[in-house]
Amino acid sequence: MIVTTKDIMGLQEITLGGIYISPLLVYALAGFILTLLIRTLLHVVLSSKALWFEAWFDVSLFVILTALIAFVFTVLPGTF
Repeated sequence: MIVTTKDIMGLQEITLGGIYISPLLVYALAGFILTLLIRTLLHVVLSSKALWFEAWFDVSLFVILTALIAFVFTVLPGTF
């Protein structure tokens, strides 16, 4: 069996009207939307005083969610 880089890398460009878009941009957009939803939910449940460093929390949550989305859509589909 020959293993190509396409088999190893799960990131494939997305074509919209002949323009290639990086899938990481789509994952980052999804991570940003999920970050806004989770942040809003936490502010309603915990109040704004419970989160000490809100900017660091927002950036960390965005990075974690974007990495999780990229992992789910690139690594996990190849394992099934």
